[in-house]
Amino acid sequence: MNEVDGVSEGMELLLIDLGEEGEEDRGARTDGLCSNVLRKQRHWQRRLAAKKTKRKEEKRRRKQKRGHQTGPEQNTRGPSILRPVVARISVSPAGGSEERPRLTKWEMKAETRERLAEAQSSGLRLCVDLSLTHLMSDKEVSRLAGQLRRLYGSNRRTRQPFHLILADLREDSRLYRECVRMNAGFLNYTMDVTEDGCLDLFAPESIVYLTPDAEQVLETLDPDKVYVLGGLVDESVQKKLSLSRAAELSVRTARLPIDEYMRKRDNAKNFHSKILAINQVFDILLTFCETGSWTDALRTWFPPGKGYVVALDDDTSLPPASPTLT
Repeated sequence: MNEVDGVSEGMELLLIDLGEEGEEDRGARTDGLCSNVLRKQRHWQRRLAAKKTKRKEEKRRRKQKRGHQTGPEQNTRGPSILRPVVARISVSPAGGSEERPRLTKWEMKAETRERLAEAQSSGLRLCVDLSLTHLMSDKEVSRLAGQLRRLYGSNRRTRQPFHLILADLREDSRLYRECVRMNAGFLNYTMDVTEDGCLDLFAPESIVYLTPDAEQVLETLDPDKVYVLGGLVDESVQKKLSLSRAAELSVRTARLPIDEYMRKRDNAKNFHSKILAINQVFDILLTFCETGSWTDALRTWFPPGKGYVVALDDDTSLPPASPTLT
């Protein structure tokens, strides 16, 4: 019996020792886990502090940059908004240049809207006759929609915009659908879009139809006239379509003074063409209105691939002058 009791006491002592060792092991593991967590926390705190410092430095640089751009002007929309500003340079009547007040992006948009709205009532009138779209393929209609977008973009950017009218444009037409699809904001363009034809809108005696096949030369622009461009993209090159349309309307015609201010240039393909896209004709008219110089307008916008170059003043190869339309 004593032997059994001794064995039992030995087992109990062994269990106690093992229990104490197990608690020590668990304590060591717990200490290890705690130290890992603390180390990660300290690392994360250091990263957060570094990010805060970086953000403060970036904010300081932005504020400093904004001060350099705006000068003494204060930004009234809050310290975190950097408002774009641009310097505007205009030419004074004396020939020098003067710096105009800086305008923000929003002010520039408002000014553009104001110019276009004013042109609707007092600007030179330019009408695009879109009655010929039934003669065009889908590809040509798509190209015409792109030309109308570029034409409107040029009118928005100029200081003296035209009053634009798109005539004979029906909402159920291929061109209208293509304009809406291709041109963001087409429905909000500041111009007149109508299903009426040219003769429904203007008196025949006030219309001047611009066509490269006309005999008379356009020498200047008359604010009492309406200048009409034939909205036509013709990859098959059917000749004199716009001239035929003008004859159908019984209105006067005129052409750009290409022969009077330009000469043919030799090229490998011996290619020479006076047929321009409507946006190219419009850019030439805009520049002429701004500068009063056909030479500058044609030099700037006449495509070099058409085989013509602006002639020099002493060039004797120019043809004799044609009848002019003023």
